[in-house]
Amino acid sequence: MSAETNLSNKDIKETRNKLLDDAVLNDEHGAASARGFLDRLFAFMFRGFVYPQIWEDPEIDLEAMKITPDSRIMTIASGGCNVMNYLTENPGAVKAVDLNPAHVALTRLKITALKHLPDYESFFLFFGHADEKRNIKNYEEYIKPHLDPFSRKYWESWSLLDGKRINYFTKNLYQFGLLGRTISFVHIVAKIYGKDPREILKATSLEEQKEVFDRTLGPIFEKKAVKWLCNMPVSLYGLGIPPSQFDELHKAGGGDMANLLRSRLERLACDFPIQDNYFAWQAFGQGYDIENKRAIPRYLTEENYNKLKENAGKVEVYHSSLTAFLEAQREESLDCYVFLDAQDWMNKAQLNDLWEQVLRTARPGARVVFRTAGEESPLNKALPSDLLGKWSYDPAYSKKMVARDRSSIYGGFHVYTLGNVEALKVVA
Repeated sequence: MSAETNLSNKDIKETRNKLLDDAVLNDEHGAASARGFLDRLFAFMFRGFVYPQIWEDPEIDLEAMKITPDSRIMTIASGGCNVMNYLTENPGAVKAVDLNPAHVALTRLKITALKHLPDYESFFLFFGHADEKRNIKNYEEYIKPHLDPFSRKYWESWSLLDGKRINYFTKNLYQFGLLGRTISFVHIVAKIYGKDPREILKATSLEEQKEVFDRTLGPIFEKKAVKWLCNMPVSLYGLGIPPSQFDELHKAGGGDMANLLRSRLERLACDFPIQDNYFAWQAFGQGYDIENKRAIPRYLTEENYNKLKENAGKVEVYHSSLTAFLEAQREESLDCYVFLDAQDWMNKAQLNDLWEQVLRTARPGARVVFRTAGEESPLNKALPSDLLGKWSYDPAYSKKMVARDRSSIYGGFHVYTLGNVEALKVVA
């Protein structure tokens, strides 16, 4: 764990704000410019709780990462779901890093709950249901005594809008955070037009899913007000999309953001069976399938519970930027890097600083996995040839993998492997 537990509240706040500002703000855009204002507004909004659940499909990550018992993984923490899912493959170690203190606190809460809650049912009640009053009793009895001071202070402090944060777990955690509130807003907009996003969860086939989407959610994107909202960068902040990433989306959609967002929502709604796509359940139902327990992430399945408990001690969570964290690591000490979509936020200088540290810390054969809003990897234009040339990359593999990502929100999925290795093959 990092040393922030020894800092004052003022120091923690200043450190948090600087980390986020350094990541989001671009020196090319002055504070008085329109883009500079948007960057600063996003940085301000991102300082709070954003992701109650991560929006990258772990099944795709795990296939690309090829985890072994010796694998040492470095990943962005976000909602902590990916960290937990990676434990099911018995890695050697997982280093979770995040700029956002809320995500640090949530990931540490999940690990502590895994270690100390008495059984699978209490664990699933806490993070699967996430809306039961019993969760507070279990927190007080089993989790709180073992939670680090930094995370305990976060969960027991008060939010201006919601009261004590630990009570999120009695009111459906997945309706909170910037992302949860944005999904709630989308539901409200749909209902204004007489549509119910939950209807698609009752579909029994892909054909029926398509019929429901075309009849309900699809037509909403033709409304003038919705088209206007889709073209406003601020309206996508709730999805964790900064102005730089909005630009990539706008380019990928040929300037028609409403049509681009509709197509990606259609992929989420129609390309995968709704019965086990928990991303669709979160988008359209704001929760998991707690009755049948099919549309849930692998870390919440009963069959993986004991394996998770055995591996819980392998996780460390750090409040840091990616580059600063890597600068503190030994040479050739890591095997897998998971950057989510963070590189969409970065300028050329930041990308070069990051990848210099990746190269220094990577073991031979190490793999780097990340996603992008657009289809293309940013590394081709950002990194010098002598640095980029040390990594193998198969664009055909990446294209096939993004089509299989059940979250359906991204345009690109990318895997870079250190050394001259045979290109990865998609498992049929």
